[in-house]
Amino acid sequence: MAEVFVKNEKSYKVQKIISNVLTFSFLGAIAIVVLVPFYWMILTSLKSSTMIESIPPILFLKPSQWQIWNYKALFEIVESGPRAGQPLFPFFTYMKNTIVISIITTIGTSITTILAAFAFARLNFKGRDIVFAIIIATMMIPGEIFILTNFLTINKLGWYDIMNQSYSDAIFAMTLPFMTSVFYTFYLRQTFKQIPNELYYAAKVDGTTDFKYLLKVMIPVAMPTIITIIILNSMGAWSAYIWPAMVTTKDQFRLVSNGLRGAFTDSGSGRTDYGQQMASAALVTAPLLVVFFVFRKQIMRGVSRSGIKG
Repeated sequence: MAEVFVKNEKSYKVQKIISNVLTFSFLGAIAIVVLVPFYWMILTSLKSSTMIESIPPILFLKPSQWQIWNYKALFEIVESGPRAGQPLFPFFTYMKNTIVISIITTIGTSITTILAAFAFARLNFKGRDIVFAIIIATMMIPGEIFILTNFLTINKLGWYDIMNQSYSDAIFAMTLPFMTSVFYTFYLRQTFKQIPNELYYAAKVDGTTDFKYLLKVMIPVAMPTIITIIILNSMGAWSAYIWPAMVTTKDQFRLVSNGLRGAFTDSGSGRTDYGQQMASAALVTAPLLVVFFVFRKQIMRGVSRSGIKG
């Protein structure tokens, strides 16, 4: 009997070691896949044009080989061409636009998402489940399909004027179509569904209105999920490219993603300075990484709380 127990214990230890090795190997492979693009971006931003074009590619650089000039050049003033008198990469202008768009869309999305999720999770009205199923079904429609209809709407409202578009018109055009989110509504609804019904009934007995119950009970309880939605929505606005490029007519109205695409290509030769482009990409990515590491606990907590109930 003792020999069987020892064999089973050894077999369990071997299986556990193999399982740990496979698990950590898989996680290591995923980490490499995720980190290599960031490493290549930083590495390219520190290379000269000759190093970038070298074959085979240079995978490591000594500190003495770093081309810090790629970062300094971003803030130098262009002397000739259509952008004469402006910085090579108007970082602060693009950042201001991106932050403004991110704040407006995040506030709008948070309000509509919280109200819709509360209605679908707690209020009982006729056809609630059918309406929710129809809304969820729209998630299967690619977002690109809505671009044309949204653009026609923006144009009809007068916010897209090739000759005389104002800054406020550009802000409205970039934000209004994206102040709702079906996925975030579904995501927050799942968290709201986990709050016991007894709390709601007890609050109603005490004379608490639905809106007050939402503010005092449901939002504080679901705050980790709401913070996750705020962060993810802000990151989405930060990386938006197609829509801002379509509805803005002036370069100074666009976002950092648009600036990264077009600021480093010579209009005459069509040659792109990848060193400076990657340097600007590193500057743009840094705030996102800072936000993620500061709020990573809230993001993980929000994801774990959402569940799949209901």
